Amino acid sequence: MVGVWRIVVAVVALCVCLWGSTEAVGGAKSRPRPQRRPPKKPKIDPISLTLPAQNIDIQRMTGTWYLLNTASKCSYLINHGTKVEPTVMTLTHSSASDQTLSVSTKTRHNHRCWEILQVYDLSPTPGKLTLKGAGPQLTTEIVIADTDYDSYVIMYYHKRGKITMKLYGRSADNLSEAMLTKFEQLAEKQNMGLAYLFPFPTYSHCGAVDQDHVINCVPTC
Repeated sequence: MVGVWRIVVAVVALCVCLWGSTEAVGGAKSRPRPQRRPPKKPKIDPISLTLPAQNIDIQRMTGTWYLLNTASKCSYLINHGTKVEPTVMTLTHSSASDQTLSVSTKTRHNHRCWEILQVYDLSPTPGKLTLKGAGPQLTTEIVIADTDYDSYVIMYYHKRGKITMKLYGRSADNLSEAMLTKFEQLAEKQNMGLAYLFPFPTYSHCGAVDQDHVINCVPTC
């Protein structure tokens, strides 16, 4: 019986040697042929998925808008989202021939009211705007994705491959359940669930601002 086991072990050892020999030529192990990596799929700009669904009338967009909710993976909001301040935006378009939109944003910082002045450039596509930065990477693409002009507007801000969504209302108290549900559904399509939603206060908005607290800048989020 011992002799039989010795024969079985010898056969198994021989099979192993033969299996290994298929990977060797002249005593050296052969290397597998390098395989070409599959071509990378072109990166789809996420903002292209949110093109305006309607022919946006910029003139009807002018006036006051209260920030009600924001969806973002911005690190500042993730760390300070519970401390956001009431924010109001005012849009001004001087004439039909003017290719810019003046934007005034008032909010609080360190218990003081500040006004941020910006200029959005209009594009040939109605509803698409651009906020120029110091360089191409700091430029923000803006899309007016959905609005009825009278009660709400949903806007997308695309910068450095990331999207921030904002829900504005004509009234600080005009946040209907249907409006919020639509915003949450659109945010979910951008992989931003409830953990990335940051409601803004709807009271104690800034009124007049001292000239010393008027600044021109490009926000990080």
